[in-house]
Amino acid sequence: MMLVKTYVAQSRIHGMGLFAAEAIALDTPIWRFEPGFDHDFSPQVFAELPRLAREHTRWFCFVSKQNGHVILSGDHACFINHTLNPNTGAPRETLSPVTTVALRSIAQGEELTCNYFDYDADTPWKLGLVPRDAPLGATKDYSIGQ
Repeated sequence: MMLVKTYVAQSRIHGMGLFAAEAIALDTPIWRFEPGFDHDFSPQVFAELPRLAREHTRWFCFVSKQNGHVILSGDHACFINHTLNPNTGAPRETLSPVTTVALRSIAQGEELTCNYFDYDADTPWKLGLVPRDAPLGATKDYSIGQ
């Protein structure tokens, strides 16, 4: 669940992005998993969803590197785009539930970004590095026919 005021607008990075509606100070909590609002699907439950639900969820979720669970935010956090030089991320010493924080000061109107490789096991799929029919969590080494 987003913990700061944001809005969705056209991104210079990719499609639509998530932007700060007000200035955000360094170390301000940005996002935290909120049970009952955000969704946590085990790999088994995710696999049992109807095909269209799986397709939608995969596009907007992240796959936990810790347990393979599919995490779907209940709000517009799904519009945070990837960069290798993000302005948000998890603190080095983090406890569960993970809380994403501002890694530096973020100006009003600035796009919020994160490094998908830090937390999302499905990053190669999201960045088009593996085929669209690759299973959840496939790496760049995945090849068709596996």
